[in-house]
Amino acid sequence: MMDARKLYEQLRKIHEPKGYYFNRDEARTMELIEALIVNKERYGYMACPCRLASGDRESDKDIICPCVYRAPDVAEFGSCYCNLYVSKEWNEGKIPRDYVPERRPPEKIVF
Repeated sequence: MMDARKLYEQLRKIHEPKGYYFNRDEARTMELIEALIVNKERYGYMACPCRLASGDRESDKDIICPCVYRAPDVAEFGSCYCNLYVSKEWNEGKIPRDYVPERRPPEKIVF
């Protein structure tokens, strides 16, 4: 099994220079990183831990973390849907921590 702390550091180095930071609530962040690892083992890809994956990579490509909704979510709300990736301002409490609505189209959501 992949090590959550190691994955955290790898992802941090990739995404921070792009302006995407991990939520500074470390317990929440590590819980989500561990869920990404579980999904990687389950499906073969790191499906978003806050959404239900179908197990079909092609159907789920929009929710492979970081999902395609991260950029518009962080731009508009300062946080992605899961609160895993956030802006610096969100982490520092300089902007309101509003609820981030689901952007994934209803027809793509699996039940």
